[in-house]
Parts: sequence; C-alpha cells; structure tokens
Amino acid sequence: MKPGKRSKTALTKVDKKKFYTIEDAVALVKETATAKFNESVDIAVRLGVDPKKADQAVRGTVSLPHGIGKEVRVLVMAKPPKDADAKAAGADYAGLQEYVEKIQGGWADIDVIIATPDVMVEVGKLGKILGPRGLMPNPKSGTVTADVATAVKEVKAGKIEFRVDKAGVVHAQVGKANFEKEKLVENVKAFLVTIGRLKPATAKGQYVKSIAVSSTMGPGIHIDRGVVQG
Repeated sequence: MKPGKRSKTALTKVDKKKFYTIEDAVALVKETATAKFNESVDIAVRLGVDPKKADQAVRGTVSLPHGIGKEVRVLVMAKPPKDADAKAAGADYAGLQEYVEKIQGGWADIDVIIATPDVMVEVGKLGKILGPRGLMPNPKSGTVTADVATAVKEVKAGKIEFRVDKAGVVHAQVGKANFEKEKLVENVKAFLVTIGRLKPATAKGQYVKSIAVSSTMGPGIHIDRGVVQG
C-alpha cells in the first residue's frame, strides 16, 4: 500500500537519520499528526535486555503527570466492603462473582482490573482470558492491593502499566496529539525516567538501544537515547 499525500507530506518533515531532543520530537509529532481524528501519541523504547530471562523482563508502572487523554474504565474485583470503597473512589465497576461470570461470557468493556489479595484465587481462574489481553492483576504493577481506593485514584489520574515484549521493546501511550507540547514533553520525560530506573542489574551492554515517538498515523521520530539515565 503506497503512502497517501498526507503521509508523504509528513515524512518530508522528519529526518530519519537524525536523533531529536524530546522537545523537538514532540513538536514534530504534533506537526505530523494530521488525521481527521485526535491521534494518540505513542512511545517505543527498544531495550538491550533478554525478555526470556525473568530478571530482565522489564515491567512497571508510571503516573503520567497529564494522563493519556482518555477515560480509563476500571473494574475492581473485591468483596464487601472493599467493593463499596472502590466505587466511592471512582471505579466504574466493582464486585466479584458477577464480573467473573461476565468476563467468562466474553465481556471486555474495561481497561484496567484491580483486585484485592483475598479474591486472587477466583481471579486467577480467568488467567487464560485476562492474560493475553494484558488485564491480569499483578502485585508488581500495584493492581493487586488491599488499598483499592488509592489504586483506583492513581489509575484514573494517569497511572499506566507497561512491560517489555518478546522483541525487547516497551510500548506505551503518552498522550494525545491535541495536548499542549509542554504536557506531552513532561509525560515522555516521566516515562523515560521510569524506564531508566528499571534497568536490570543483569543487563549487559547498551541498555536503551533506541527511542521513537509517533502519532497513530504519523511517522516514527527518533529521540537521542542519551536522555535516559541508566
């Protein structure tokens, strides 16, 4: 499929051989996001790790200062009174057995699932459904917790979860193309600081191999990997 006129115009604005500062890269992302809808802004960081090794499977969470520009639908799987605490904190859905049955029946109208430790036996039975969709609650990401109210508030405020894929790349959404440049820059910086902190002690050689940002329909724009400390 040949690129259209819009795509060709966007490509002429980006030097594929150049490594940009975060500020310049974000400015270019906004300039090349010319679709008729409000495009997402995504980041991809290629790491020098072996994801097959448990101690190098980089994963974590980060609270983006300005969120990602969309309403995150949160389900809290918990028994009373924790389910009520979750609803009071802003959860879209809260309960247990009803949602176990809905998920088994194919329901997928959620972005994040938080669970209390005492219900993980029941939630674990949904592993084959939730795992492939990246929805399985996990203590490392803060989505298995007794403090459901705080967890819900953090997710609603812009906390995202990420993990390295089989190819050694971490993908995440860091905002929308209509965000102010400064807000996108702050989100990107917060994400990259977190990536730097998560460098595995056993990782050898260059940790961050490449960084690229792009809008949904726009070209990839490379950021100088030296911005990441780690």
